[in-house]
Amino acid sequence: MDVQLWYAIYTRANHEKRVAAHLTHLGVENYLPLYEALRKWTDRRVRLQLPLFPGYLFARTALRERLPILQTPGVVRMVGAGGAPMALDSEQVERLRRGLAQISAAPYLRIPVGQRVQIVAGPLKGMEGVLLRRKSGLRVVISIELIQRSFVADIESDVLSPVDKVSRLVS
Repeated sequence: MDVQLWYAIYTRANHEKRVAAHLTHLGVENYLPLYEALRKWTDRRVRLQLPLFPGYLFARTALRERLPILQTPGVVRMVGAGGAPMALDSEQVERLRRGLAQISAAPYLRIPVGQRVQIVAGPLKGMEGVLLRRKSGLRVVISIELIQRSFVADIESDVLSPVDKVSRLVS
């Protein structure tokens, strides 16, 4: 309980940087892997530093000192099983830190072919479709149910989000 280990911290959406800054202010060692992304807006292009693992960052602490972390605004929970936080392999976190300092990385969208997806940005924002292929690029089949017609579009992975079957049944 007194040994400081690395834990994954799950945050509210888009709160990773705020949580990291707050933990640093509290004196808690933390690591938020970032990558650089180029975003096109209507009037300009912007380079942004975004979380490599959206919704997650890592904090090193003793398990009995986790309360300030859990009380940090934007923190949802410490990742674990059965309600108990599980420590990460410290060497794995250190390798990640060293490796990402030397190479560029970007998130990889793990959506299987055939999965229903929603387009979250760009000219087709809000439309849903089915992921068709991955190898030479992502293609999404989008259907207009009322007229029973479909089309295929090449889509960048950073504008796709898997559609959760449970939330679709509720809404």
